[in-house]
Amino acid sequence: MMQFKLPPDLQPKLYTILKKGYRKESFFADLSAGVIVGIVALPLAIAFAIASGVKPEQGLYSAIIAGLVVSVLSGSRVQISGPTGAFIVIIYGIVQQYGYDGLAIATILAGIFLIILGIVRFGILLRFIPHALTVGFTSGIAIIIFSSQIKDFFGLKTGALPAEFIEKWSVYINTFSSVNVFALAVGAASLLIVFLWPRLNVKIPGSLVAILLSTVAVSMFHLPVETIGTRFGQVPNTLPMPKIPALSWHVITQMVSPAFTIAMLSAIESLLSAVVADGMMGTRHRSNMELIAQGAGNLISPLFLGIPVTGAIARTATNIKNGGRTPVSGIIHAIVLIIIMLFLAPYASLIPMASLAAILIYVSYNMSEWRSFVKTLKAPVSDRAILLITFLLTLFVDLTVAIEVGLVFAALSFIKKMSDVTEAKFLTEAIRASGESEDTNEVRFQMKDIPQGVEIFEVYGSLFFGAVDQFRESIRQLEKPPRVIILETTKMLVIDGSGLKALEDLLGQLEKSKTKLIVTGMHKQPLFELTRSGLLDQIGEDNFYGSIPEALEKANLRPSGQQ
Repeated sequence: MMQFKLPPDLQPKLYTILKKGYRKESFFADLSAGVIVGIVALPLAIAFAIASGVKPEQGLYSAIIAGLVVSVLSGSRVQISGPTGAFIVIIYGIVQQYGYDGLAIATILAGIFLIILGIVRFGILLRFIPHALTVGFTSGIAIIIFSSQIKDFFGLKTGALPAEFIEKWSVYINTFSSVNVFALAVGAASLLIVFLWPRLNVKIPGSLVAILLSTVAVSMFHLPVETIGTRFGQVPNTLPMPKIPALSWHVITQMVSPAFTIAMLSAIESLLSAVVADGMMGTRHRSNMELIAQGAGNLISPLFLGIPVTGAIARTATNIKNGGRTPVSGIIHAIVLIIIMLFLAPYASLIPMASLAAILIYVSYNMSEWRSFVKTLKAPVSDRAILLITFLLTLFVDLTVAIEVGLVFAALSFIKKMSDVTEAKFLTEAIRASGESEDTNEVRFQMKDIPQGVEIFEVYGSLFFGAVDQFRESIRQLEKPPRVIILETTKMLVIDGSGLKALEDLLGQLEKSKTKLIVTGMHKQPLFELTRSGLLDQIGEDNFYGSIPEALEKANLRPSGQQ
């Protein structure tokens, strides 16, 4: 009986590690790291959930359920998954318009997309996302997160806030006279602690210290500031039973585009986090398996009222710095969160909203990548355009639109660059003017070697849809059909369907004028495409040569009397 075996790139790291043998020393190192990361994840999961427009406990459910699933299936040794700041903007917009059921459907769809991406080996996805685009939408998200926390940081009485960036700041300006000085003091103190604490201790997270001190201060002195409890009520201390969200075909079709954005964000953030982890540990992650793991996490999270998750760079780095070396630390982090929720959930209701706002302001500062933003502004014009388009659309329109338009613009920019470096021209006149060739086929030959009625036409770069017009225009320069055209392709590396059609049209044109076509120096990819399309047979295999001198020699094209 045949035994099914997963390919190496689709095997979870946990499976590989357990198969090789998991030592007691590794467990204690993972245990220590998992406990610390679980404590770090607690305030962040709550803060991200609230900022996303859902209940605080839903952030915990996500970190526990999806965090556990991702760690079991992860293609990285130390990836920690959970809610992150990158999702706040898209989640908030979906919840405002479609409610939680809409978000649940979008998250499930995103999970399916991610699993498909992993199965079809799209783990190289990160290579196709321009740096300028990532910096653009990340910086935009950072400013939106910062803007969303002004109300709680200053304790403003604004009522329900609009989702739009400009309208939100308009409300802030009109209600700034309602500042709560106690909330501002708690927020400012928390922000100061978060920024300065790492100078004193890198093991215990500053966010946890700020939460603990501010909660104790507000409770002891009965400060009149809003807390999680006063806004959302008691935080549950149990996990919900799994529940399938209400499905509606209308909502499903509406959620495809946001789901694509969630999947893209999850893929980008997770693979970036895995790359950072590899750099810190000297390891190598399995990108395809990582996408499948993130997909599974997002597929299961909504069944327990969770929200979208992705690999969290800061929590993953904390895991590594505290000794985590295998996915067991991620599993322990999820267990720690369960224990905290079971026994300490009532105390979470006492956390001041101003303190959570301070933590998210700190998160937005770290997300802003302002140094990368300034540096990218000095990059080529196309990168600057991608950066600013993505940034402004994220800020003033919509994150989904920003990513989609950014990707389209990046693709068009790449096509333009490829078209600019593609050149199609006749070499015969240039050779005649100089007296000899310019290292064509790495063999120099004299103009006297080329008889009358033979024209050499070179394609440099890629013969694809963006460069076909130039190819056709260059061919039209011939005043009268020659006896033979030598198509020199040593410097043509790629051809697509449009390029094949252009060659087919050229072949038909030459057949009418009884002009022979000879091809020299063709590379593997173009040759494969010509073979598959049937053009190789139409041109004739005996009309393909390795170099121009070889074609001149073997095709009997040299002037008579020359040896």
